[in-house]
Amino acid sequence: MSIKRKIRNLIPDSWINFYHRVLAFGGAFFYRFPSRSIKVIGVTGTSGKSTTVELISQILSDNGSRVASFSSIRVRVGDEEKPNKLKMTMPGRGRLQKFLRKARDNNCRYAVIEVTSEGIRQHRHRFINFNTIVFTNLSPEHIERHGSYSNYKKTKGELFDYLSESCKKDKKIIANIDDKESPYFLKFNADQKIGFGISPFYKDFSGEKIIAKNVDLKVNGSTFKINNTKFELNLLAEFNTYNALAAISVAYLEGLEMDDIAASLININSMPGRMELIIKEPFTVVVDYAHTPKALKGVYKTLTSLSKKGHLIGVLGACGGGRDKWKRPVFGEIAAAFCDQIILTNEDPYNEDPLQIIKDIEEGLPENCSCYQIIKERERAIKKALQEAVAGDVVVITGKGSENLMCLSNGEKVPWDDREIVRDKLNELDIKTS
Repeated sequence: MSIKRKIRNLIPDSWINFYHRVLAFGGAFFYRFPSRSIKVIGVTGTSGKSTTVELISQILSDNGSRVASFSSIRVRVGDEEKPNKLKMTMPGRGRLQKFLRKARDNNCRYAVIEVTSEGIRQHRHRFINFNTIVFTNLSPEHIERHGSYSNYKKTKGELFDYLSESCKKDKKIIANIDDKESPYFLKFNADQKIGFGISPFYKDFSGEKIIAKNVDLKVNGSTFKINNTKFELNLLAEFNTYNALAAISVAYLEGLEMDDIAASLININSMPGRMELIIKEPFTVVVDYAHTPKALKGVYKTLTSLSKKGHLIGVLGACGGGRDKWKRPVFGEIAAAFCDQIILTNEDPYNEDPLQIIKDIEEGLPENCSCYQIIKERERAIKKALQEAVAGDVVVITGKGSENLMCLSNGEKVPWDDREIVRDKLNELDIKTS
């Protein structure tokens, strides 16, 4: 256990909560409560947050609004954007309030931000006047941190409770009603509630619904209809259809016409590090952030169903730092169910032994499994996957997506980008691509 963690365990939770609340108020006060004069949209859930933030921002921007956004992919304020190099999905209170002040000073009408369970635990959402909260989905994550799945869900619920108790007018809740946890999040008070889905799980939801019909998943995206409007989405996988529905719901409640929303979505051709297609020929290479069992299964399921000509080669690891150790063998089990070849490798070990993390994943593989190999160095693992791939195969590299840092022990961070590693190794191997 680190010295920082030992000190933290000696301090009463009430003191820690007070400390975080004071910081939250201090940041808002110093930057003059910027969220009071800008529409703030928060996106929360286990997966899909970054893509949903990006889609919402692009749709609103395309339709004439000046928008700021903060996701794990990048930070935007109007026409200015830069990669998120913080290795944090939701920044600290001062940085977040500074971002909102910059958005306000740049005449942005909207600020769209990811809201994480850790951010809620540390009260980073407080003194932000949210207008809309979007719920994407919920599955087990950060269990060590929260103590149980139930606590994790309740922590997410604190954001909705915070919205319901705020004095801001025209408060909105948007939820994925195909997710079994949606009734919990839709029970909180709001002026408007809307549910989105494909085949609604929450049949008793009496509010307005946005339902995608005639969903057709293709090798390059999907098509679906909402009422009489046809949507074409150039993002792979069913889960991206859900992310698009969340963004459509936000735009709809902000008064945009469905035809205008569809015209914006069709122009979004990729999402950095999220089912991002690096090359198509002679074999396919995809990079994805998938860091939960549900997300990993969704990625593999999509790629095996859309490309049946060759083998699926999976390059994967798991995060260290004592985080969600329970899911490591689950990753191995899922990879074995879908991949023809598996390469287990390093990801973000933090203060853990990378080989121990890999061993934890290995425990989920079937006994006498012969379809995997261990290559600790991630760069070498990616090169090996590319060397072994032949025409028609799919290589999928998961865990880091568009992240530009790898976190090692003692706080060391080294530059990293799976996508650039792929391109470098393709050149090194002299593989002609398209």
